[in-house]
Amino acid sequence: MPTRKELANSIRALAMDAVQKANSGHPGMPMGMADIAEVLWNDFYHHNPSNPHFFNRDRFILSNGHGSMLQYALLYLTGYDVTLDDLKNFRQLHSKTPGHPEFGITPGVETTTGPLGQGLAHAVGMAFCEKLLAKEFNREFHVVDHYTYVFLGDGCLMEGISHEACSLAGTWKLNKLIAFYDDNHISIDGNVKDWFTDNTPERFRAYHWHVIDNIDGHNPEQILEAIKQAQQIKEKPVLICCKTTIGYGSPNKAGSCDAHGSPLGEEEIKLSKQKLNWHYGAFEIPEEILSTWRENAKHKGQRLESDWQKLFEQYQSAYPDLAKELMRRVDKKMPENYENKLEEIIAEFSKSTENLATRKASQNCINSFSAFLPELLGGSADLTHSNLTLSKNSQQYIYYGVREFGMSAIMCGIALHGGYIPFGGTFLTFCDYARNAVRLAALMNIQVIYVYTHDSIGLGEDGPTHQPIEHITMLRATPNLHVWRPCDLMETFAAWQSALETKLSPSCLLLSRQNLLPQDHMSIHNKYKEIKKGGYMLYQTKTDKDPDVILIATGSEVSLAMSSVKILEEKHQKNVRVVSMPCVEIFLSQDKAYIEKILPENITHRIAIEAGASLSWHRMVGTKGKVLGIDRFGESAPAKEVYSDVGMTTDHIVQLVLSVMDISV
Repeated sequence: MPTRKELANSIRALAMDAVQKANSGHPGMPMGMADIAEVLWNDFYHHNPSNPHFFNRDRFILSNGHGSMLQYALLYLTGYDVTLDDLKNFRQLHSKTPGHPEFGITPGVETTTGPLGQGLAHAVGMAFCEKLLAKEFNREFHVVDHYTYVFLGDGCLMEGISHEACSLAGTWKLNKLIAFYDDNHISIDGNVKDWFTDNTPERFRAYHWHVIDNIDGHNPEQILEAIKQAQQIKEKPVLICCKTTIGYGSPNKAGSCDAHGSPLGEEEIKLSKQKLNWHYGAFEIPEEILSTWRENAKHKGQRLESDWQKLFEQYQSAYPDLAKELMRRVDKKMPENYENKLEEIIAEFSKSTENLATRKASQNCINSFSAFLPELLGGSADLTHSNLTLSKNSQQYIYYGVREFGMSAIMCGIALHGGYIPFGGTFLTFCDYARNAVRLAALMNIQVIYVYTHDSIGLGEDGPTHQPIEHITMLRATPNLHVWRPCDLMETFAAWQSALETKLSPSCLLLSRQNLLPQDHMSIHNKYKEIKKGGYMLYQTKTDKDPDVILIATGSEVSLAMSSVKILEEKHQKNVRVVSMPCVEIFLSQDKAYIEKILPENITHRIAIEAGASLSWHRMVGTKGKVLGIDRFGESAPAKEVYSDVGMTTDHIVQLVLSVMDISV
């Protein structure tokens, strides 16, 4: 029977070999945390390699994702669908083993990590989700009952998001969250003593965590006892501080930044294997060691899932409705009455003639959807009564405090765990704080809904620090992100419907502070289905003829475009088409015939109108059109005055139309 040290050394050997073959990567952390990983995965971690999606599995998060070969080695050794060839293709094009762990690429990887600290925040979201689901569904049968384990390093703790997320974890009393701090004192620049002198144990105690410190990260017995103790803690998350040596086993590079982010080199690997008493070639794992890893994981995993299935069958018999609801939500299915409910809401909302800010329209939508979608889990970064994200039907609502980045990443963890559809609000300008979390949501193809209110200079007196300019363009530039900027209640409802039905992309809803006029979506025909296509013809003077000019607008500027129509029609006898384009990404995903129908190539007189940076609109208007945007910062003044100051006026639109048509004003 192999010793624990031999099992851990198999991780170290694979990490050294894969990084060396790729001539790229980070061998030091996997070598340093191998003993911790061996104890956790062999003695505590509940998972089933033959079914990585087993619902009641524990979650394992590698927040210090640069050490990805630690996780890939574990997945291979325990029998996931990760082969030796996959390890040999580490960091190569289209391999299952990319440079940092990526959700959806590698079986057994629960989230995309790499940007330090975010994996830790995702873990907080997962543990929070487990706690909420357990509270909602568990009875005498605890069908939701698992741990979230997270590895993290100095870099994760230096990133500000670690404060936001860990502060909330303590407040939420997430006792099923157990974090392992790799305290090796080394980052890329060297020993951290000159730039990271925090008292980490006291910091986490101040967050209301239970801290187990001074654990020798290379002593399996100490690690074992620490995890046992951690699992006994009630009402507090646990931080286990492990003293480790980066590059453990390397005679010349261990304990230095030389082991951090570069291959050790063939000679140093040879010396390291000699020191570790590992007498095997590159990527060679003795059968006895491999079978010990796999038999342990296979038998334990199958037994765990089988035991849970038996428990769930008992639960299902005693609480059939709860069991059905839990599985519906885990499977991300809509309730059976979903389509009928949609029709009822559309019929009701289409009758509205009230001037509404789209943030208020959004709250109306949340109220309607949450009445029959209990999985909607809302929150706000201390702006609840401005974002209007609190529903009258909310059974659970998250007050995130002033933590935009933490909120946005925690929502990713909630979405990844499953069982809820998370949405959270802040001002659009503060998406800057949250930007990298939004990017990771898009990269992971997960359903997170970001509610961004106060979407333009229309918020007025708060001034340029709060008036977004470049933000809409920045969000639209993000691949796989749906950015909705609706103009009224019906468009806002379409945005919410799309966000709820889009399972493989996050959505951003950009909403106004100021009241907006409702548009007539029924005059030509019922346009609701076309709203969902991202862009549609809202109005045209004479529909049986080609338009002389096309006005393309979003959000609050749709009303502005419509206000210019009468002047262009009556004073200048122009046939005007107004295209509302609440979601550019979805519009551009339509077939060519539909795009041509809305924006015919032969109509080159086009004006795009949006109270934001003009950069993204030039492709829509072509070389002969013009963009009325804002390429400067705003001003502190009432909204109407700011709009006038930046040229967002009906008169300016008319002037632009006449200029593109070469008509003297």
